[in-house]
Amino acid sequence: MRLIIAGGGTGGHLFPGIALATALQQRIPATQVLFIGTSRLLDQQALAGLGFELAALDCGGVKGLNLAAKLRSLLQLPGAVAEALRILRRFGPDLVFGVGGYVTGPVLFAAWLLRIPIGIHEQNSVPGMANKWAGKLADRICISLPCIPPFPPARTVQTGNPVRHEILAAAGQKRLVAATPTVLVLGGSQGAHRVNTLMMAAMEQLVAEHVSVRLIHQTGMADQELVAQCYQRLGIEAEVVPFIRDMAGVYARADLVVSRAGATTLAELAVMGLPTLLIPYPYAADNHQVTNGEYYVKGGGCLVLEESGLSGVILARTLSEHLHNPEELHTMAASMKTMAMPDATDRIVDECLRLAARA
Repeated sequence: MRLIIAGGGTGGHLFPGIALATALQQRIPATQVLFIGTSRLLDQQALAGLGFELAALDCGGVKGLNLAAKLRSLLQLPGAVAEALRILRRFGPDLVFGVGGYVTGPVLFAAWLLRIPIGIHEQNSVPGMANKWAGKLADRICISLPCIPPFPPARTVQTGNPVRHEILAAAGQKRLVAATPTVLVLGGSQGAHRVNTLMMAAMEQLVAEHVSVRLIHQTGMADQELVAQCYQRLGIEAEVVPFIRDMAGVYARADLVVSRAGATTLAELAVMGLPTLLIPYPYAADNHQVTNGEYYVKGGGCLVLEESGLSGVILARTLSEHLHNPEELHTMAASMKTMAMPDATDRIVDECLRLAARA
């Protein structure tokens, strides 16, 4: 089996692809996988040490850009398709699978031209521009959540969102209960400045109220020093890092999570059964993070705090209410577990093998 996974630019795109690649190699050990992604450092960091080859495609997105930037991206497309054709012919894949991001467009179009079977996975409840277009070419469309608008039903299957094997393993282990609760703060793979500032303000308030808490805070590169100095000044026991590679390890230590509402993170939190306060990114395309979050709120595992009306005082009060109510945390954790789809990766592998067999 030879598989190309196209996508990148964010952890939300890459991590499901990594989970799929790992599971397929476990199912068929001779499987060879090539990732076609972007030249961004994040893509290299996410794939570092995993043994997968990465090819970078020179292209850009168009959504949310000014006219000049859109024209530059459009002018890059013919060259990107030509390069994708060259890569596909050299690698000779049995299947090309898109996981989202603008880089998928040229790769999937090249696969369509070469009559190679195409699968895609949409992580979010509102499909991105790349996947809306890719859905017209794909032989099979795997979705994590019910999508608005929906893809063609005949080619669509709800598989859930792939979760990395180390997180699935951690989810099956017994959690240790510490005397001081641990709050995990996640701002997405690149951090979130507004989440960082809200947490610093909230911790000022909680320290003044003598609320004891440990923190693991993923800040992104820009705010690491600022946040670390704030917590040190407040005397808070905190691990402040720009990027977390061992997500399974930090999930296993968390009692409550403060997070953006990316679909991959939500799938991981559900598998781990972690109660979560969600602060959706307000500028996400089509406001999809709010829609993602609402799906889990309906299940009882999360609470959504809209960024526009949120302050450090409100966040501190919400944190304190939850940290002082272990029964509610336990109920939320159980609700998150019921919404998990831990077999999502196996479902997608099954679909990939069916598609490859038709080639």
